[in-house]
Amino acid sequence: MRNKRVLYPVILAVLAVGSAIMIAQARAPFGNSVLGGFVSGALGETEVAAEALPVHNAAAKRVVPNSQAQLLYSYSELVKKTAGAVVNVYAERMVRQSSPFGGDPFFERFFGQRMPHRSQKQSSLGSGVIIDSSGLIVTNNHVIDGADEIKVALADGREYSSKVLLKDKRVDIAVLQIEDDADFVAIGYSDSDRLEVGDIVLAIGNPFGVGQTVTSGIVSALARNGIGISDFGFFIQTDAAINPGNSGGALIDMHGNLIGINTAIFSRSGGSNGIGFAIPANMVRAVVDAAKRGDERFKRPYIGATFAAVTGDMAEALGMKRASGAIVTDVAENGPADKGGLTVGDLVVSMNGVVVEHPDALGYRLATAGVGRDAEFEVMSRSKIRKITITLEAPWSRGKGAETVISGNNPFAGATVADLVPKLAEDLNMPTGQEGVVVLAVESGSPAVRFGLKERDIVTVVNGKTVTSVNQMVDMVSRRQPYWRFEINRNGKRFSQLIR
Repeated sequence: MRNKRVLYPVILAVLAVGSAIMIAQARAPFGNSVLGGFVSGALGETEVAAEALPVHNAAAKRVVPNSQAQLLYSYSELVKKTAGAVVNVYAERMVRQSSPFGGDPFFERFFGQRMPHRSQKQSSLGSGVIIDSSGLIVTNNHVIDGADEIKVALADGREYSSKVLLKDKRVDIAVLQIEDDADFVAIGYSDSDRLEVGDIVLAIGNPFGVGQTVTSGIVSALARNGIGISDFGFFIQTDAAINPGNSGGALIDMHGNLIGINTAIFSRSGGSNGIGFAIPANMVRAVVDAAKRGDERFKRPYIGATFAAVTGDMAEALGMKRASGAIVTDVAENGPADKGGLTVGDLVVSMNGVVVEHPDALGYRLATAGVGRDAEFEVMSRSKIRKITITLEAPWSRGKGAETVISGNNPFAGATVADLVPKLAEDLNMPTGQEGVVVLAVESGSPAVRFGLKERDIVTVVNGKTVTSVNQMVDMVSRRQPYWRFEINRNGKRFSQLIR
């Protein structure tokens, strides 16, 4: 009984102290609370007391807010800082519409080639981001593709004409210049390679043409590929609501910097289902830098090798825990990869210290690295890791690549062909490590059509001889042959055909 009498005052004293602490926290200003310090830092404020910053250690677990003040946080200061740099992009194009009676023999008998046509103006709406105070804007290529006139409207209602400085269909990025000498609010870049799953982001754009909107979410995945949006295969995935009209808008981080350009959504209804995709800011920066240099197109480095994804069976055979990396399937002779020591069968696991998840991720790393730089690769060869250095060169043409129309009595007559040099392969979005003669076009009704040739086919062998140039191919087909046997490479698959 005596022990209980001694403990009661102690317990009451502890409870009193705990209550006093909770009351003091509840009465404390919002900015001085632990949660308040976190929110202020997220909004970019610099004057935050050191003791107010959250402590990241094993003991600092998630804490339930214990006052109404701690529940009142906002992104408003962050939006004020960035929203003025997000614009609406209006693209207008004239589309010629054919008569609904075109192809009808009765009407064509009377009108002939003078069938009535009319032109109609079509408009598309998207978003854009000012990334330089001079009025340099980045948006999606599909927003302005084919446009005859492009106008941009700022958040404050001002409207300007703009011109296209550079556009790239493969990565779906276009760079515009406002035709005015005024200074504009711009957004800075963030290092998108430092982004992590779970980071909070804001999406700003003009969905459905209703006006500028802001949505919040988190990064739900990185390095997404194979989603059929474009040839680019390295997207940031977010659950921030993105809808039609958001294309080209800004995905920003909690410091008010551009982390990506919103590009597309995965949806069965046409609206946001919580899966949106953005092009990383580092890729955007590389394209914009090319536009600033005055380049008419974005140049990707030439490495002289072809890569494929690692399958589950390959990973098991290599003793890997999961399928990742890019396996080398072809290396061009005397190309940068060949000179650097890369061989067929090698597995690229990292580039410049960053893990390579798949071939598209490697393509992204190469594109953002830039032409003329040295890249360090970690390569797995025969279960051993080795490091090699490869100089990233500009795609070359070596004076080849001129288009030639094949004629005569042969299966290729009517086909327009050219030497598949790295520069042309890069333009056509084809593997730069391949060699041969590529088909650029096929004339309707020609022998080339009848024998099954298609655009982007690569002619590699004719009558048992390897084809290395257009001149060689023209010489071969100009001679009378008792039969024709040729091989083509179509989308990475080889086909052969025999014609007697």
